[in-house]
Amino acid sequence: MNKLRTALAATAAAALGLAALAAGPAQAAAQPAFLSAAQMPASSTPWTATQVFAGVPENGGALCAPYKIPAQNSRYREFSTELDTNGVQITTVARTEADAAKLVDTLRKALAGCGALLEQQNPGLHAVSAYHGKIAVEEGAWVYSLDTADPQIGNTDIHLFSVGRDGRTVTFVRWGQMGDLKDAPLAAFRTTAKTAVNKLW
Repeated sequence: MNKLRTALAATAAAALGLAALAAGPAQAAAQPAFLSAAQMPASSTPWTATQVFAGVPENGGALCAPYKIPAQNSRYREFSTELDTNGVQITTVARTEADAAKLVDTLRKALAGCGALLEQQNPGLHAVSAYHGKIAVEEGAWVYSLDTADPQIGNTDIHLFSVGRDGRTVTFVRWGQMGDLKDAPLAAFRTTAKTAVNKLW
């Protein structure tokens, strides 16, 4: 389960591909804004946030949907607390609104089927994905959860995800910690997801 938790923390964030790319001249124009540490769901210890990097996280990828968010025209920021709580936001600007809408659909389908896929890939693991509704913001934001447990080790992990869109821009947010869905700040995460879309432009 520790191996799974490491993989989830590294890869559960919509994106894949290449490690951070140096920003080129074409990226010098205005870029979508990111969440601040204070806009993540409240935790017992303060959140810290990295700078915003170009590309997608190293070893990154949309959980259960690797290689879906391209590194080109994407940027990301990672979040952490002193406890076993972490998160990431990945934002990409698609070529057209149609391309952005297609990416949202791809990520939503991947998140909806994530639990079943993880159980196939990890015999003995219990993994449940759930959909928690749409948020009315710009073109919409959709919230999902992934609850995993390894009975042999006794570890449980909970992750919350949102996929949102404003025009050609798609943003993906992940929050995760040890525990179960009942331990997760779902209402606060919905606020975070809405803020993430509102802040883009």
